[in-house]
Amino acid sequence: MSKLRRSMLFVPGSNAAMLSNSFIYRPDALMFDLEDSVAVTEKDTARLLVFHALQLPMYREIETVVRVNPLNSAYGKLDVEAMVRAGVDVIRLPKTDSAEDILEMERHILEVERSCGRKEGSTRMMAAIESAMGVINAPEIAKASPRLIGIALGAEDYVRDLRTERSPEGIELMFARCSILQAARAAGIAAFDTVYSNANNEEGFIHEAEHIKQLGFDGKSLINPRQIDLLHNVFAPTRKEVGNARLIIEAAENAAQQGLGVVSLNGKMVDAPIIERARWVLQRAEASGIRQ
Repeated sequence: MSKLRRSMLFVPGSNAAMLSNSFIYRPDALMFDLEDSVAVTEKDTARLLVFHALQLPMYREIETVVRVNPLNSAYGKLDVEAMVRAGVDVIRLPKTDSAEDILEMERHILEVERSCGRKEGSTRMMAAIESAMGVINAPEIAKASPRLIGIALGAEDYVRDLRTERSPEGIELMFARCSILQAARAAGIAAFDTVYSNANNEEGFIHEAEHIKQLGFDGKSLINPRQIDLLHNVFAPTRKEVGNARLIIEAAENAAQQGLGVVSLNGKMVDAPIIERARWVLQRAEASGIRQ
């Protein structure tokens, strides 16, 4: 089974207290932010704080992601050089509009890997799509580099680009979500949903999490540790789903032992996609537990 990336917790790079202990929350990945959550006057300090945090042994047991500033800013190249040297697992590109943005970042990462002796290709990438242009170019972005582990929706900048605002129903994000998801699946990489910014509205968060899970997303960016367990529970299969999956796998194994080309269960034919889905449900249950 591929690595679980259900939850990606944002940690402001200028918040020394959170940097020192955010590993205790146990998301699937931690995303240290050097971009929007950091004031211009704190950019250099945040970069240094995150660099040192990545040296802590506790952070070697969890996937680490750093959202850097754009390469065309005064801070982007400095961010990338420091984070690659620090051994970060994944660099997250903000505001990705085209495949060329990916290739430019890849070239810079490769230069740093070569200069500091880090294994070439070991620094992975994630692209945040935050504009109408980025959504239209999502298929090319998703296939632009073998370093890419996934593409993510950044909703706040996207809805501003559309000249609208976010709603509880999220109808304004449907096209972007479906476009990013299709592009990711066609490229064989992960798709990540945007943050839910009202940390006090658990019901609204769960509703949105169930929506993006049904669409097919792998996970979601988070802004509050309280959202981690809520999200993991949404992504866990139910007892009924696990029970049905076991029956399907058992039927498939029995048919294989008897040399039958057709698998049936309760009088219904079970084809290969259903069997594969059952295996996926059992793998998810093993990794995530049973939904409460």
